[in-house]
Amino acid sequence: MRIRYAAKTDQGLKRNHNEDYFCLIEEEQLFLVADGMGGHACGEVASKMAADVVREFFARTRDEDVTWPYKMDHTLSVLENRLNVGIRLANKKIHESASKDVRLSGMGTTVVIGQIADDRFYVARGGGSRCYRVRDGQVKQLTRDHSLLEDYKEARPGMSDEEQRKFPHKNVITRALGMRDTVQVDINSEEIQDGDIFLLCSDGLSGMVPDANIPEHLKVDGDLDAAVNKLVAAANAAGGTDNITVLVLECRQS
Repeated sequence: MRIRYAAKTDQGLKRNHNEDYFCLIEEEQLFLVADGMGGHACGEVASKMAADVVREFFARTRDEDVTWPYKMDHTLSVLENRLNVGIRLANKKIHESASKDVRLSGMGTTVVIGQIADDRFYVARGGGSRCYRVRDGQVKQLTRDHSLLEDYKEARPGMSDEEQRKFPHKNVITRALGMRDTVQVDINSEEIQDGDIFLLCSDGLSGMVPDANIPEHLKVDGDLDAAVNKLVAAANAAGGTDNITVLVLECRQS
């Protein structure tokens, strides 16, 4: 599997600092986007902490004899357990830090992780950061937001597009790292096909750029840096009301 990637984070037009963070762990083929929240810039502390904890945990558990901080979930593969435990450990560290330091009170972060292994793409997440797949020019959202709107849609499957647009609390998230002392991690995977493009992003992109427009911004003759620049520019052109982070992966089988 030949993988190319590019990423960019941008403050946007309305915020005075950037609380988003992304990281790449190349030896694990793991890619992470986090969208921090909290007053006095502590959101940027939470998003970076999430990435650092996950990176450290994955580095430590390359040694199979290391003791993990949580028991294995036997319904998950070893790879899925590493994702699950890494995110749960990050949640614990963020929650403990916020509880001990009044300056960090209320901090938290969403997180979405993509990992490639055995020709499959694994997605693990908590919060409103998203993962999309673009295949043959068609976009598909691979994640479900942990938000009040999505919970309401689940309870009312017939909710119209107009009702969704007018929903008063659609930006309220119901799950994120640091909100509580434990967090439930959602994990799914799918087989990779030649030419698949995966997009990880904060809601500074997904809240500004309609899903249907994403493939058009990726038509850059394989120039992934140009693709991420176009996506960020599109989010800013639509208002740039939040920090914007975009990470694009292209997968080729030869």
